[in-house]
Amino acid sequence: MSQRYRITRALQEEGHSAQIISLEECKQYFASKADFTYSSVFTVTGATTMSIDGDFFMWSFGDSKIPFRHYQGDIYVSGSNEAVIPKMMEVASELQADIVEG
Repeated sequence: MSQRYRITRALQEEGHSAQIISLEECKQYFASKADFTYSSVFTVTGATTMSIDGDFFMWSFGDSKIPFRHYQGDIYVSGSNEAVIPKMMEVASELQADIVEG
């Protein structure tokens, strides 16, 4: 089972910066990144197929597509691929946010 991470501003003092990461801010930020695309549905295919509605910024890494999901003012990402850790740190830094496990 992979570790899940949350990119958030909830740990920052009020007044330091925006407390949430808005969907519009995410769309603007990820649109400037050539290796990310936006999707309103994430589909997992295996023995069965499951589609999840939401706001996903899909990171293209080699043959893999790794979802960064915006949900209630935070961004969630799975650490199932070790390459996601430095990318997640880059995103958090550029959005002036923190990373929390769980």
